[in-house]
Amino acid sequence: SYLSIPPSSDLTRRLPPSSLGDILRYHVLLRYFSWTDLLQIPPSGVLVTTLLQTTSRAPANFGAVNITRNPLTNTITIQSPVTFSPSNATVLSLIKTLPYNITILAVDSLLVPYDFNLMTSETRPPLGLNITKALIDGHNFNVAAAMLSASGVVDEFEADEGGAGITLFVPTDGAFGDLPGNVRLQSLPADKKSVVLKFHVLHSYYPLGSLESIVNPVQPTLATEDNGAGSFTLNISRVNGSVAIDTGIVQASVTQTVFDQNPVAIFGVSKVLLPREVFGKDSAGAMAKPGNPVVGANFQPPETSPSPENSPWLSGPASSPSGFHEDMKSNGERFRLQSCIVALCCIGLYLLV
Repeated sequence: SYLSIPPSSDLTRRLPPSSLGDILRYHVLLRYFSWTDLLQIPPSGVLVTTLLQTTSRAPANFGAVNITRNPLTNTITIQSPVTFSPSNATVLSLIKTLPYNITILAVDSLLVPYDFNLMTSETRPPLGLNITKALIDGHNFNVAAAMLSASGVVDEFEADEGGAGITLFVPTDGAFGDLPGNVRLQSLPADKKSVVLKFHVLHSYYPLGSLESIVNPVQPTLATEDNGAGSFTLNISRVNGSVAIDTGIVQASVTQTVFDQNPVAIFGVSKVLLPREVFGKDSAGAMAKPGNPVVGANFQPPETSPSPENSPWLSGPASSPSGFHEDMKSNGERFRLQSCIVALCCIGLYLLV
């Protein structure tokens, strides 16, 4: 009912999806509050970061909110940290709480970040980025560009540009060349290949600064949306001064920024991001098909790519079981000895005759 009356109703009708997404991010506090916690907030208030602040699109601390409590009535008010901002909301009731992870509260107004330029957001034309061309122009992502184009998923990625934005982690051509021999992406069924490609995309725009200071390291991907919450997630953290991306079986790092303009960020990564749901041990049965090898069964990626002659993924003498050559040698010596005995017997019989 509060969203259906001005000024909230005006905003929800006028704003494009990208700006509306930032408004919604401003309503997500990156801190857990129970109802008891709220009633213990000091009258002076507490400053709390919102999801909008992590996008680097809010100047200064305008992506935070100030939560105050009236000591006489225990009324909880949420507003911009700028004291003269007209945007504020009063907490009405507790809808749901799951200690100590999430609390959902009802409020009586839409919160708008201070200095949020509605006219700029309203008139900004869509980016319309051709992702495949941007990768080809990057000169080191031809394999990824070809796979995205052939699979058709790039059309889905570009369709999301007008929403909350997207962040792509694109393996370099060298990363595809370093894949173990038993990981054959081109041999995957079309639906599995599509899932792997979507596993490289976050359904939100994150510039590099936001990735480096990301609050929640476990991030869902576009593949998560197709397969259910908790699956196909990436663990993003800062390691040794760079952004590290862990899939559970592969750890890659961001090597370069290919493109960064709201609402699209494209980063080059050092390895192909292999989801454990497809290439992990538990996926062997799901991946098995009559007449086809199991891709990724018991897959453990090497830290460095071995040379072809030493690769454990290649068949041949280099990967022969221990003792194999010794057995072959013993069998050969036994055969030669038996041949000599037979020859001597034949010669003896001939002389007797």
